[in-house]
Amino acid sequence: MSERLLAAIAALLAALVLGLAIFWQPELPERPLPRAGLPPGGDFTVQAARGPVSLSDFRGKLLLLYFGYTYCPDICPTSLMMTSEGLKQLTPEERARVATLFVSVDPPRDTPARLKEYAEFFDPQMIGATDTPERIAEIAKRYGVFYAAQKVDTAGAGYVVDHSADTLIVDETGRLVGKIAHATPPDQVAAAVRKYLKPQ
Repeated sequence: MSERLLAAIAALLAALVLGLAIFWQPELPERPLPRAGLPPGGDFTVQAARGPVSLSDFRGKLLLLYFGYTYCPDICPTSLMMTSEGLKQLTPEERARVATLFVSVDPPRDTPARLKEYAEFFDPQMIGATDTPERIAEIAKRYGVFYAAQKVDTAGAGYVVDHSADTLIVDETGRLVGKIAHATPPDQVAAAVRKYLKPQ
């Protein structure tokens, strides 16, 4: 068997494994949380390219809140792409009532300008923001988000950041009400959003 044929087979198998990892997610629905078990959440302000952004700015809209970082090799891109595709399944009226906020847990590398470009790649309406390491740590704790830098010799800056991968759902009043599991298929993302959209 020629080297060229072997390389083609290897590439095909790699694409198949990647496709299965992304799209074969049996029953990963939105996970409603018992009220007593929810983190406290609460208002916060972070820095985006357009200036300060506060949770209270989104009052009246359902907010999908994700904590990650732009150098994330696979977890963040998968979650954000699934969310973006799910939002495309909403009606224009529904979509107008939903906002998305990507908060970086890697402020040393993720500038507001970089976050703007990264977030808008997935959704032109998504806002990317961050703040000081101390401020991000305080916000993450209130939202039950865990993250930690891990040294990796092959990483560009010498580290990667392990982090929680759920998308948090914040209702129109600013209250944390649920989570969407990592890599939940787009149709289930849309269903979770519709569940929490209050009738008008």
